[in-house]
Amino acid sequence: MPSLWATIIFLCLVSWAAYKLILISKETKRIRAEAAMRGCLPAPTLHSNNLLGTSRLKESIQANKEDRGPQYVVSAMNELGPEIHTVRVPVFNSELLVTRDPENARAIFSTQAADFDISPTRAMAFMPLMGSGIFTATGEAWKHSRALVRPQFSHEEVANLDLEERHVQNLLRHLEPSADGWTAKVDMAPLCWQFTLDTTTEFLYGQSVNSLLPGEDSKVFGGGITGAEFDDHLNEAKHFVDKRGALARYYWLIKWSKASREFNARCAEIHRVVDRMIDERLRETRNEKDFEKPSTNQRTFVLLDELAKLTQNRAELRSETLHILIAGRDTTGALLGWVFYMLARYPAVYAELRRVILAQFGNSSTGVNFKDLRNCQYLQYCLNETIRIVSIVPMNERVALRDTTLPRGGGPDGNSPIFVPKDNQVLIPNYAMQHRPDLWGEDPDVFRPERWEGRKTGFEFIPFGAGPRKCLGRKYSLLSFAFPVGYTDRRPPIEQFAYTEAGYLIVRFLQKFDKCENMEGPGRIRLHTAIENRSGTGVQVRFHAAEL
Repeated sequence: MPSLWATIIFLCLVSWAAYKLILISKETKRIRAEAAMRGCLPAPTLHSNNLLGTSRLKESIQANKEDRGPQYVVSAMNELGPEIHTVRVPVFNSELLVTRDPENARAIFSTQAADFDISPTRAMAFMPLMGSGIFTATGEAWKHSRALVRPQFSHEEVANLDLEERHVQNLLRHLEPSADGWTAKVDMAPLCWQFTLDTTTEFLYGQSVNSLLPGEDSKVFGGGITGAEFDDHLNEAKHFVDKRGALARYYWLIKWSKASREFNARCAEIHRVVDRMIDERLRETRNEKDFEKPSTNQRTFVLLDELAKLTQNRAELRSETLHILIAGRDTTGALLGWVFYMLARYPAVYAELRRVILAQFGNSSTGVNFKDLRNCQYLQYCLNETIRIVSIVPMNERVALRDTTLPRGGGPDGNSPIFVPKDNQVLIPNYAMQHRPDLWGEDPDVFRPERWEGRKTGFEFIPFGAGPRKCLGRKYSLLSFAFPVGYTDRRPPIEQFAYTEAGYLIVRFLQKFDKCENMEGPGRIRLHTAIENRSGTGVQVRFHAAEL
C-alpha cells in the first residue's frame, strides 16, 4: 500500500511538472511572437550560476547584509559590460528586468506610465506596518488616497521655522562643546532620525513625540512608551519590511519566523501610539468648537485636522498619516545624516558651504527665511550631490499592467526596443543610474557639489521616482532639486516643509560650528539598506564651535 501511494504522488508531481512546462513553453512562444511583431529584441541576460536560478537573488541578499547592495547591482550589470544598461535576470521560473537607462525610466514614469504600476510585492511588504494608503494602494483605492491627502498640501502655513528652531535647539543640546571648543564624538545618524521624527509628528498630529529630549521629558504615551522607544519601533519594523521586500513574491518564507512575530508586535505598538495621538487630537478639536480656528497654543497647520474634515475613519486616518510619517521621517532623516557624513570627509566643501551660509544668512536664526533657503545655490548643490552619491532611495520598481515595451536595451547594440510581458517586474536602480560615468563624469564616486553648476537634469536623476506616483515621496522628502535657483512660482508647500526641514538644520549647524571632523577614520562607504540607504557605520563626527 505505501508503494502504491508513493507511485500515485510521484505521478501527480510528474503530471504537474509536465503541465507547468507546457504552460511555460506556450507563454515563451507567445512572448517571442509578440516581441517580433512589435520589432523588439531581447536584452542581455544576467545568468544565474546554479540550476535553480537563485544565485543572483542570494548574491543580492548577501550584498545587502554586507552594506554593499547598491554597489552589487552596478558590478553585476558591469559583468556584461559597462555599456550595458538593461538586463534580464531569471529568478526561479520567472524573470525581471533591471534598467539604469534614463530613456527607459522616462517611458516607465512618464510617456508610458499607464502601462506600469507598483507591484503587489511592494504592497505586501509594507501593508502590516502602514496599511492601505498612498504608497501601497493601486487602482481606485490609490486614487482615493491621493484625493484625500494631496489637497491638504495646498495650505500656505505648512512651512514653520519656529517649529524647526525648537527642534534644532533640542538637537543641539546633544552637542555641548568642551573647553577647547570641540564637542564629544557623536553619531549624528540617530539624532537626525529623531529630529525628523519630532518635526513630522508635530506637523501630522499637533504634538511631537520629542524623542530628542531626555526620557522623562520625552512625550510619554500610554503603557510608558517614550518618543525614543517609538523611534526604535519604527526603525526595527522598517528593517523587516525591507527583508520582506527583498524576498518579493517569496516573502511568505519568513512569515512564521521569530523575527516576523517581533515585527507584528512592533507594528501593533506603533499603531496603538498613532491611534492614541489621533484620538487626542480629535478630542481637542471637538472641544475647541470652532474647528476652523485652532486654539492659540496649537500650531497653525496640523495635517490631521484637515484629513479629519474628510473622514473620521480612524483606520484610514492612521494609515494615511503613517504613510506620510514614514516618508517625512525616513528619507529626510537619512539625507541629513549623509550630508554630515560627506561634509566631515570633505572639509573644503564644509568651509565653502559655511562661507556661503554666513554671507547669505549671517550667524543667527533671525536671518533665515524660506525664500533665501531655496535660493541658496551652493546648499542646493551639496544636497543634490549627497542624494546622487548615496542614492537615498536606491531602487524604484514597477510591474507591467499589460504587454508593453521599453524603448531601449535590446539587440547587440542595445538600441532596439524590448518587450515587457504583462506582470513582469522592472527594477530601476537609482544608485546604478546615478553612478554612470558617461552621465556624471569619470569620478562618479567622488563627492563634488560643483558638478551641479549649470546642470539640467532629466530622468538620469529621479531619486524619488516620477510621474503620477512621484508626489508624496518627492514632495515630502526630496528637497533641493525641486527648487531651481531663481524659481519664483509657488510650489506645493509640503515641498517647502521638507526643504525647510533639511536646509534649515544645515544652515543652523554651520552657523554654530566652523568645523566638522570625521571620527570614524578611513574605510569604504557602507550603504545599509532599510528601504532607504543609511550609513552602515553611522555618522561618527565631532564639531568645533565657532567664535561668535
